Amino acid sequence: MTVKISVLVSGRGTNLQSVIDAIENGEIRNAEIACVISDKKEAYALQRAEKHGIAGIFVNPADFSSRQEYDQKVLEILKEKGTDLVLLAGYMRIISDELINEFKNKMINIHPSLLPSFKGLNAQKQAIEYGVKMTGCTVHFVEPDLDAGPVILQKTVPILESDTVETLTERLLVEENKAYREAVKLFVDGKLEVDGRIVKIKR
Repeated sequence: MTVKISVLVSGRGTNLQSVIDAIENGEIRNAEIACVISDKKEAYALQRAEKHGIAGIFVNPADFSSRQEYDQKVLEILKEKGTDLVLLAGYMRIISDELINEFKNKMINIHPSLLPSFKGLNAQKQAIEYGVKMTGCTVHFVEPDLDAGPVILQKTVPILESDTVETLTERLLVEENKAYREAVKLFVDGKLEVDGRIVKIKR
């Protein structure tokens, strides 16, 4: 059975590209990207989708009077496309509980810190200012609480004394791309089992 993946984006889509490449080169088998949905018309991620023959869909937030209404439209599209797994790849909207609950343990996000440290925006800046020596990225299932779902994978990155937010972000992105591909492959291969807060990886 082919696992159908839909990706929600707002920006460049580097993690999207990483997953597309892994599917095309056979690293992730038995999966296809059904669609890419963006809340930003100019998101470069939509161009990436087009280049690979993937449906890119802009859903304009201005057309809806509430977050719930917007997410209802997104949910319609996800169902239409037969979505098995939802990936958030730099998606900057807060998602309604209804949409999250429809895809419980089937919606994945990546955050640029070792959760539960440095939740929310500007995680790299938070880490540098706090003075930690090590940060990283976390791939996790999405729950209604922000950046709080069960952790699938984490990768670490040292913080150098010379680091700026930009240089740290750049080094983190390399690990994010790897971690996201790995987590998607584990999901597609049926290797993830969620037990409360614990995600067990079946070997």
